[in-house]
Amino acid sequence: MRFYTKQHKFSCGIDLHARTMYLCILDQEGKIVLHRDIKTDPDIFLKIIAPYREDIAVAVECIFVWYWLADLCSNENIPFVLGHALYMKAIHGGKAKNDKVDAYKIATLLRGGMMPIAYIYPSDMRSTRDLLRRRTHLARKRAELIAHIQNTNHQYNLSDMGRISRKCDRNKAGVSGHFTDPVVQKSIDLDISLIEHYDKLLNSLEQELSNIAKVHDADSYFRLRSIHGIGRILGLTILYEIHDINRFPRVQDFVSYCRLVKCAKESAGKIMGSSGKKIGNAHLKWAFSEAAVLFLRGNPEAMKYKAKLERKHGKAKSLTILAHKLARAVYNILKKKEVFHQEVFFAN
Repeated sequence: MRFYTKQHKFSCGIDLHARTMYLCILDQEGKIVLHRDIKTDPDIFLKIIAPYREDIAVAVECIFVWYWLADLCSNENIPFVLGHALYMKAIHGGKAKNDKVDAYKIATLLRGGMMPIAYIYPSDMRSTRDLLRRRTHLARKRAELIAHIQNTNHQYNLSDMGRISRKCDRNKAGVSGHFTDPVVQKSIDLDISLIEHYDKLLNSLEQELSNIAKVHDADSYFRLRSIHGIGRILGLTILYEIHDINRFPRVQDFVSYCRLVKCAKESAGKIMGSSGKKIGNAHLKWAFSEAAVLFLRGNPEAMKYKAKLERKHGKAKSLTILAHKLARAVYNILKKKEVFHQEVFFAN
């Protein structure tokens, strides 16, 4: 957990919503100099904080509407602090909770140097990252349709239809003919039509994202793809979710951000399980979990290494350890700006 500790003459806490924002500005002594509910209008916001612009910092909780305010503060050279939502327990722990109280608590955390900070993703790559996340959403919707077809096939205890692939349209044709009931056929035809539409969208989108990545950071993109099993989508996901590897001072910070370590709860020398499983980046957790499985395909040396881990830790934990090791390898690849060397990977 990192905190914003720089002191300012005025601390502005904002409880931000889609159409309104509640402002609370404190001076250095903690006295409230402004407490007001306004519309989410940039001109109104700048006009209200104008008397305090000489030395003011602005803080908001990390929710989905922070983009425009972060960009506005950046353009106006106003220090902006993005609060980590899961760490900001003080907002949710009080007896009373409303916009006015929340704005005051955010301002107080900022003034006291206790504001837990989240990463402010730069605007030049932010929209591409969001588009990539949208692509993941579409891919999962496509997977749901395939799962419905397979489940329907199992309902009627029919023979296996084979894999429905994006690369081949022939295995989609005639899928509904596998069923005898005309109503079931209609349902499967709907699924196939939607799958074909998703395939066209995804193929086009993935090519466009790959081209954009080559403009943003081609070297890092191709270094990531030097790892066996990391292809276009996993490479893009890791690249855009990390953005800048230098924001992680240590490899331990990076693997923790990827949700690949357990955080122990300890008090008075007693360990009481673990916590913080949802703190970190879910997309990187997914990417490295997938990369661990794909790293084993067609890789005898990796299979031998996994078998060694299985004998010591069991099947499930061995994949987690492999994902953790791949994350450390990615950190070193991006930090040292070199390609992946499998012999070095297994030597360490």
